[in-house]
Amino acid sequence: MDTTQRPRGCTNLKLRQLTRLVTQHYDSEMAKTGLKTTQYSLLSHIQTLGPVQPGELARAMRMDASTLTRNLKPLQDAGWVDLLPGPNARSRIVQLTPAGLAKRQEAQRHWRIAQESFNERVGPAHVVALHALIDETVRQLDHDHDAEGLA
Repeated sequence: MDTTQRPRGCTNLKLRQLTRLVTQHYDSEMAKTGLKTTQYSLLSHIQTLGPVQPGELARAMRMDASTLTRNLKPLQDAGWVDLLPGPNARSRIVQLTPAGLAKRQEAQRHWRIAQESFNERVGPAHVVALHALIDETVRQLDHDHDAEGLA
């Protein structure tokens, strides 16, 4: 008799349901700063990596170039991000403006509130286990991606 557990249901659907709920939780707190969670994440990555070329930023965030361009536009329009000429005529550099750095610092306080309330609601041990499972799954999928020559 096979005692191996088999997954039931669609993993993509379950992940999207979880992502929607988690995003709603964070977005409700981040809205107090006028940012969406995705915008805060972009500002944070730019601060950590920047000044950074858009391609490098897209890879770090696991997003395609057109999505990055579309998501950077409102941040540029708000004056929080500059897209400057890079080291050669074909390259660009993304960096935070002083206003962008201030906005990111303001938003970080609200992100921390959202994170702490999420940890409290779900339980710290569950969050640690969830992070470990996500990190390992990402590593496995990245490994599969590289092995197929798709990197």
